[in-house]
Amino acid sequence: MKVDQKGHTTTIKNTQFKTAEFITKLTHEYNSFKNQNLIIDLSTDKEIVMEDVKSFSELIKKHKKNKKSFVLVTDSIDYNKVPSSITLVPTLLEAHDIIEMEEIERDLGF
Repeated sequence: MKVDQKGHTTTIKNTQFKTAEFITKLTHEYNSFKNQNLIIDLSTDKEIVMEDVKSFSELIKKHKKNKKSFVLVTDSIDYNKVPSSITLVPTLLEAHDIIEMEEIERDLGF
């Protein structure tokens, strides 16, 4: 797990675990990241499936209650099949753009 923090955003890259193990580790260390916008970079896992993406749902719900962004990054999933409660983008640049837009929306009270 590689962690990179810039400003109010933390990017966490899964470098060595299967997705289920990664979610367990992320959940265990969640308190370290709960006050940051999170980008979860899953782009190195080319075998990721929709069920893996959906398994982040509880963590996403918990994080959004704190009024922080949670964005998953992978280009291996059909975006049309992703539930609307999950923000999934193909690149890190798009993830940063989404977070910037969500920050502006929160500042404006949306």
